[in-house]
Amino acid sequence: MPILFWESLYLITVFKTSCENTNSFRTKKITFAKTILSMIKIGVLGVGHLGKIHVNCIKQIKEFELIGFYDPNDENAKKVSEDYKLPRFEDIETLIRAVDVVDIVTPTLSHFDCASKALKLFKHVFIEKPIVTTPEEARKLIELAEEANVKVQVGHVERFNPAFIAARPFIDKPMFIESHRLAMFNPRGTDVPVILDLMIHDIDIILSIVNSPIKRVNASGIKVVSDTPDIANARIEFDNGCIANLTASRISLKNMRKSRFFQKDAYISVDFLKKVTEVVTMKDVNPDEAGPFDLILNLGENKGSKQILISKPEVAEINAIKSELESFYYSIKENTTPPVTINDGYYALDVAYQIIDKVNHAAGNL
Repeated sequence: MPILFWESLYLITVFKTSCENTNSFRTKKITFAKTILSMIKIGVLGVGHLGKIHVNCIKQIKEFELIGFYDPNDENAKKVSEDYKLPRFEDIETLIRAVDVVDIVTPTLSHFDCASKALKLFKHVFIEKPIVTTPEEARKLIELAEEANVKVQVGHVERFNPAFIAARPFIDKPMFIESHRLAMFNPRGTDVPVILDLMIHDIDIILSIVNSPIKRVNASGIKVVSDTPDIANARIEFDNGCIANLTASRISLKNMRKSRFFQKDAYISVDFLKKVTEVVTMKDVNPDEAGPFDLILNLGENKGSKQILISKPEVAEINAIKSELESFYYSIKENTTPPVTINDGYYALDVAYQIIDKVNHAAGNL
């Protein structure tokens, strides 16, 4: 519940009596008051597996005041309410009206309905990926967000993966990208094709890096255990010549989330799962001046030589979901553009549907 004036006054009074030093109290009182004034009220829609992680992260962000949650599952809601000491709201609109920010972590099929209600009530919205079910819904959501003049951020969490953050300064105009995102089977997420469930992470990463329109998309995929494709491969060609090859599977025997970026005189590998980044670069070198342990690549007669340099940039230990939620807080507070905008979410979804269309077309020709 919100902290009322008299409750705030009582807390400050109690705090004051515990301070022996007047100057110390004055400083702490000002800090305490600023914290109360700067907090933004937030509510969570959906507290399933990922929703619980969001609740955990929000409780660690002192700038957010977590008001409560909504979840239609009585058993799950009861457990979350008890475990996290949070009030459960009986309907979505009541929770939306009680907060400044709505965090949508519901199944994808309900994203549009939940986000529309929040935007029509002029609330800021954080919405998990994929942004909505179809590109048409995404376009309608963009219109609502513009009319409401509020912030919307999409939960493409791999943008905040510390391994990708460590690699980003080294990635410069890649011309070939290869991504593999493999997962062992889990019924959660099978309501949508693997393209929307897993591959969309890599689609967003690639679109955030390659600054060029898409020229052509080719793809294929098959259903194995679900009603929608469980394995898919896509090839995206860009106008600038860059080619991205993406593979996603949710019926693998092992988990893998790895991307490789090839560019002029460099190769960057990002392991999103193990949080490891490797950078291989090449520079011109005179073989006669190279050290005994240097890796030298002879390019052929009269073509010179290159020295191969291998480095592993330091990868910070950060919680990517917490980081994306914190970034959303600061975009609201500082009135800046969220790092993953509603338009970013739309573009990733639009490309995903181009891939789905190609997969369906290929399947129809079998």
